[in-house]
Amino acid sequence: MNNHRAAYDLLAENLEAEGVDVLGVKQALKTQHIETPSWGYANSGTRFKAFAWPGAATTTRQKLDDAAMVHKMTGIAPSVAIHIPWDRPQDDDYDGMCQYAQEQGIHIGAVNPNVFQDDEYKLGSLGNPDPSIQEQALDHILECCQIMTKVKSNDLSLWFADGTNYAGQDSLRGRKQRFEDRLRIVYEHLPSNSRMLIEYKFFEPTFYSTDLPDWGTSYAFCLKLGPQAQVLVDLGHHASGVNIEQIVAFLLDEGRLGGFHLNNRKYADDDLIVGSVNPYELFLIYHELTGAAQSEDEPARSTAQRVAYMLDQCHNVEGKLVPIIYSVLNCQEAYAKSLVVPRERLAAAQAEGQVLEAHRILSEAYRTDVRPLLAQVREEMGAPIDPIAAYRASGYEEKIRSERGVAAASGGFQ
Repeated sequence: MNNHRAAYDLLAENLEAEGVDVLGVKQALKTQHIETPSWGYANSGTRFKAFAWPGAATTTRQKLDDAAMVHKMTGIAPSVAIHIPWDRPQDDDYDGMCQYAQEQGIHIGAVNPNVFQDDEYKLGSLGNPDPSIQEQALDHILECCQIMTKVKSNDLSLWFADGTNYAGQDSLRGRKQRFEDRLRIVYEHLPSNSRMLIEYKFFEPTFYSTDLPDWGTSYAFCLKLGPQAQVLVDLGHHASGVNIEQIVAFLLDEGRLGGFHLNNRKYADDDLIVGSVNPYELFLIYHELTGAAQSEDEPARSTAQRVAYMLDQCHNVEGKLVPIIYSVLNCQEAYAKSLVVPRERLAAAQAEGQVLEAHRILSEAYRTDVRPLLAQVREEMGAPIDPIAAYRASGYEEKIRSERGVAAASGGFQ
């Protein structure tokens, strides 16, 4: 990486010969934005065990410190998603939370309600057969709408664990109707110029039915609610073999793609480091996003330009900050490769029905070694050329291990 300049000059020359606007690519990379999750810096685990990691954050202030370090290392992670009540500050001092984040060079991003952890939600939240529990969940989500205004967030990120484990346990149409009625109330209370991002999950923690089982269900709800409701695509929330980039293309064309929860999986909702298992899939997803953002087609272009890119991963045995830095870099690399696709040549091959030539053009872009380009971009942005090496050399990991020790639980902003 220390000799990246000569490699970058050669790469830039080759890309320009292919008709790629290298300066435009660099500018796009400098404006990339990956949001990290506050909960990613705390201890987490599987259904079987949570492994405490030395130095893991236990307060929101510590999470913000860690997020600021990730942004310092990468230059493209300036916001942090918060989870309520995990990140609720003492005395509801959200002004203090925002001020502290700003002092660290970052800001608060999406607000995530929690309607799955309390005992009352054993049979669901908005879909629960008990009206009082439906109202409890609704009140919490409406509280989060108010919090959005306090932290200047534009995105309400909704995920529900609701569903059933046994046939006959509840009315499937009834649960759908409860969700529809309650989501309409939430929609009516959204702050102006904000969005409701509706996620889905086709199984787990319920295994017979899930109230929001797929992107089509979320899309249907969004259509009924209005333009401020958009689909949130989690890369792990699909059956094996599902073509996620096709889903992305469809939602872009419909103007209903709101954002991503970025992660990777081998079998199900593994929540592994994004790009670690299937980097080609990540590239293909970015290819659709970049193509839409650069097109003249509306609403795809404007939709692509507003997509929220958020990490949602579970780092159980590999540490905390390094995996998040690694994830941000994987997104950066996939985006860079999507930006060097020679789209005019690709479009011509597609129009002429040149099947293998079109595939070859796209695959060659994926095989491009963009590391010298990324090193040059980081240098121009004032970020470390090798962020992971810079983090390991910074002493930050040793500092937080010494100061924080090992704790199994995490609390709110202190």
